[in-house]
Amino acid sequence: MRSNTPHIIREFDEAFLSLGGKVSTMAGQTRINLERSIQGLLNRDIDLCRAVIADDADVDETEREIDAEGLDILMRYHPVASDLRKVISSMKVAANLERISDHAVNIAKRAKKMISRPLVSEAKLIEPVYSLADALLRDAVAAYIDSDSGLGASLKLRDKELDKADKRTTARLSELLEEGGENAELFLHLVFVVRSLERVGDLAVNIGEDAVFLDLAEDIRYRRKAAVAIVKEHPVGNADEDPVQPGQEGDEGERAGESTGSGNE
Repeated sequence: MRSNTPHIIREFDEAFLSLGGKVSTMAGQTRINLERSIQGLLNRDIDLCRAVIADDADVDETEREIDAEGLDILMRYHPVASDLRKVISSMKVAANLERISDHAVNIAKRAKKMISRPLVSEAKLIEPVYSLADALLRDAVAAYIDSDSGLGASLKLRDKELDKADKRTTARLSELLEEGGENAELFLHLVFVVRSLERVGDLAVNIGEDAVFLDLAEDIRYRRKAAVAIVKEHPVGNADEDPVQPGQEGDEGERAGESTGSGNE
């Protein structure tokens, strides 16, 4: 009797390739949506804003496909060990990417409202915050795709820089808000844009934690000391500086993004 094992193995491999490909596609579209939302705001390009809002439906659909394929793999092939972690982490990464895309939509909607009003030069205050958030998202996706636990763990430490930029920028915009005037509503929109970017960083950290789980089968949520240890054991080759800074060795009280709520406002 002829064995079906080679056929089953081939189907299993194809299913895994499809799942990974969809996560990569979703990550690329999500990052494009975030970039377009910021460029739409800064360049006062309403067409970019509209594209972000329209393309979010594709991100949502891809998340549904990833969940369906992941569940199908679990039911049909009963994966174990690293294969099981791959399926679980793919579905969790997709959920975080969908929330990031929701924040891009929130930014695009606020940008549309701002475009209808006179330009305020203070809009450029969001650029450093966006650069930090985008770098975290870029490296989170790379850590997941490459199963790079060192890079994934480093995001947990680097997120502190984004938090600082968020606080500085929000403080400045709050000062402008308190002064009142005809641009107060625009400054309020910018406060919410900065908040969305900070949450993008939190969600990128979540993806980095999933990359660590995928590579090492270790759960580093709520465990900063574990992240520090992984970064030291698996240093990030392209890092400009040591991500482990003094005072960053303690454990934090909650997972990044855990208390931020939904991406939709």
